[in-house]
Amino acid sequence: AGTKHLGELNTKQRGLVKAIMMESTNGEIDEGWDEMIQTLNADDYINTVSTDYKAGYSSFNTKFAFLGTPGPTGIWELYYGGHHMAFANTYVDGELAGATPSFRGVEPFPYFEMNGRVNQPLTQERDAFATLLSALSKDQRAVAELEGTYRDILAGPQADDAIPDNFEGLPVSELGEDQTALLLAAIETYVGDISDTEAAAYMERYTSELPETYLGYSGTPQLSAEDDYVRVHGPSLWIEFSLQSNKSTDKVGNHPHSVWRDLADDYGGQKE
Repeated sequence: AGTKHLGELNTKQRGLVKAIMMESTNGEIDEGWDEMIQTLNADDYINTVSTDYKAGYSSFNTKFAFLGTPGPTGIWELYYGGHHMAFANTYVDGELAGATPSFRGVEPFPYFEMNGRVNQPLTQERDAFATLLSALSKDQRAVAELEGTYRDILAGPQADDAIPDNFEGLPVSELGEDQTALLLAAIETYVGDISDTEAAAYMERYTSELPETYLGYSGTPQLSAEDDYVRVHGPSLWIEFSLQSNKSTDKVGNHPHSVWRDLADDYGGQKE
């Protein structure tokens, strides 16, 4: 595998990276490639305000790699990642075999100005889940509430075996039609980062698995305070969104870590 930092590449090479990434992601605002750009802009922002972390945070530190040999046959992975992001598409014989694990986080949150634009890469994810949790009845919310405090996501980087075997929270089968639509909209803010056709196949599977899927949360349903946490756990789907105190901007507040995993398709189903 050849790994390069964006800062090592010339303008033409970075253009090729952009073209490859745009081909493999959704082209809409706040999804896919645009969401990644905003996440990288956050590192450039940190570089302007932080003294402790200044040396380490820059969009130029983002890594781009092919694991294996890209081509129409065989197994290979397209990797693009940095401080608060990891995009990993695995292909088998020219077809997408896995779009996960897909990590994302951002600081500052919920928005900031950098590189000529307002950036809010994870705000729609938060808002979608907050809308869903707020739409639950008091009784539903009581069942959905998880025991304990979650200070971060469980299944983060290098935590491939951290997803629990047991299902906790509210069975999605107990949601009404409108509530189920809100859940699917929240899931789509993650799955929708990949190309439309590939995302549709994932959404079809996750929708079919809803009767065996659970929704859980801890903290407040607004998902705006430290240790607020929400999770969707199905036979193959795993999504987490967690808020923790700021680390890099020297400002009071919270920032999210989040992950989309697929118990069947992480790393294209490769277990080794």
